[in-house]
Amino acid sequence: MWISIPLVLAVGFAGPRLGLFGNGKVTEEKGAATAGAPATAQASQAAAPGQGQRGPQGGAVLPVSGQIAKPSYLSNGIRSAGSLLANEEVDIVSKVSGKVTGVFFREGSVVRKGDMMVKIYDEDLQAQLRRSQIQEKMLSEKLERQRVLLSKDAVSRESFDQLQTDYNVILADINLLKVRIAETEVRAPFDGIIGFRYVSEGTYVQPSVKIAHLTDNSQLKLEFGIAEKYISQPLTNKKVSFTVPGYKDEFFAQVYAIDYRVDEATRTIGVRARTDNRDGRLVPGMFAEITLITDERENAILVPTEAVVPDMNEKRVWVLRGGKAVLTPVTSGNRTQNMIEILSGISVGDTVITSGLMQLRPNMAVRVNIAD
Repeated sequence: MWISIPLVLAVGFAGPRLGLFGNGKVTEEKGAATAGAPATAQASQAAAPGQGQRGPQGGAVLPVSGQIAKPSYLSNGIRSAGSLLANEEVDIVSKVSGKVTGVFFREGSVVRKGDMMVKIYDEDLQAQLRRSQIQEKMLSEKLERQRVLLSKDAVSRESFDQLQTDYNVILADINLLKVRIAETEVRAPFDGIIGFRYVSEGTYVQPSVKIAHLTDNSQLKLEFGIAEKYISQPLTNKKVSFTVPGYKDEFFAQVYAIDYRVDEATRTIGVRARTDNRDGRLVPGMFAEITLITDERENAILVPTEAVVPDMNEKRVWVLRGGKAVLTPVTSGNRTQNMIEILSGISVGDTVITSGLMQLRPNMAVRVNIAD
């Protein structure tokens, strides 16, 4: 009896805690359900972003990049390499020997046609000229007197003719001396930029001594070679595009001369084009990568090469139609470094998808980010 009383009390106290009567289990399940509700809501909220936006029929919308097809300039041509040449260039030299008495140019400066570059000693020639001019004056006066006497038959015709000849010789000597004096003045033959000078005042120069180098860079000549198989094509007046080291810009020239003689070593023909260089950005001797343009179009449709999906014997591109991706067959044309021409299959204004191509499926809803 006394032993059963503590046993009953212990069972009554511990039973609910141990779940002997079922109430503790229900309470814990309720508590677990209550505690688990926020976790379930958080899990459902966390799962929502992974599903992306929903399309009109409830499907996921794939974010992709795209580009709107628009008319672009496209050229096709013959590729080559060449060099830039000066429009005109010459070594400045003296035609006569003598000592330099003056240098009248600054290295690297712009000079005009006729500007004096160097003066050569000419005092001896100037003295001869003054003597000849005095003789000419004396003979001129004597010739006038003889002319009067001849009209009166006071002198013979032979004497008058001899005096006339002497006077003409003096005039010829004067002209020769003036030419020789002019040759002591070394002048620029054309407008251009003068380079380094190689003489100083007091230098004794001869016709073989280089004084300076003059270059006309207002226009430049682009010289290059192309394969002999193009000799039958009309190349004169064709446009040439070229790039040079140091500039990202593309420059243009126009063919003006063809050397219709095949180089036996390279099997090429020479071509020269002329480009405007009044801004002075280009200099002679620069290497140029050249494209001789044989065909050009102003309204070509170009798309990035990565947008074209090769498929057996045809090519396709993904195009946005009504918010969905549609795989469209196309006909391709010429290629550039990173673009390809589309001849048919898409039109100006179509949106071409350029990224996410591996995830695309026909009629999949997409959200396109248009690239500039």
